Amino acid sequence: MTEHRPIADEFVTANREFAVDFPDVDLQVEPIRRVAVVACMDSRMDISQLLGLGHGEAHVIRNAGGVITDDVIRSLCLSQRLLNTREVVLVHHTDCGLAKVVEEEFRTQLIHEAGVAPSWALEAFSDPHSSVRQSMQRLHLSPFLLHRDHIRGFVYSVTTGLLDKGGTGRLDTEPSGYRPIGDKGSGPRNSESPLMRSRNCRSDGLYKIPKLGPGVAGGFRDT
Repeated sequence: MTEHRPIADEFVTANREFAVDFPDVDLQVEPIRRVAVVACMDSRMDISQLLGLGHGEAHVIRNAGGVITDDVIRSLCLSQRLLNTREVVLVHHTDCGLAKVVEEEFRTQLIHEAGVAPSWALEAFSDPHSSVRQSMQRLHLSPFLLHRDHIRGFVYSVTTGLLDKGGTGRLDTEPSGYRPIGDKGSGPRNSESPLMRSRNCRSDGLYKIPKLGPGVAGGFRDT
């Protein structure tokens, strides 16, 4: 493995140049366009550029795969409840690194090397379209989000630069291979209810339906 030369000092130099004519001193804390974007951390995606976003116009939350996890829900909860965003846009992409990993093998190797099992799931997937639909469904089912009527998902092509619609705000069926947040299984979990067993399962094994706003049935807006 090639030795890495740290580049943090280069960032400091670039920041000094950026701050000379600092343009954002009057930006408000609330995103101007009232939208939160959840996207993969892939370095080929410049989210602001590919979506045409300016400084201060959106919250951008990124992680491996752009999948909806408990920590993403935490950020979106703050984004909506304190900072007035009303829309969530998901951006997954082709040729994602998570599509090249076998989750159970990765987890086994990690336990072997670290000596402890991770508390999180890797969230590996094979199809970005299925993955973005699964993440959309997790948002629809979260009891912590105030606004679930404007949720869109897209798959970005790293070879064309174009967005492909991954889904709309309405979900009628459980996506193939649906897995609740934090599921660490090695394969698809079609037998799992989409109502996130860890939060909605009663002691008798039945599922509690989350309390939803007007016009919403079973977690999905009736349009």
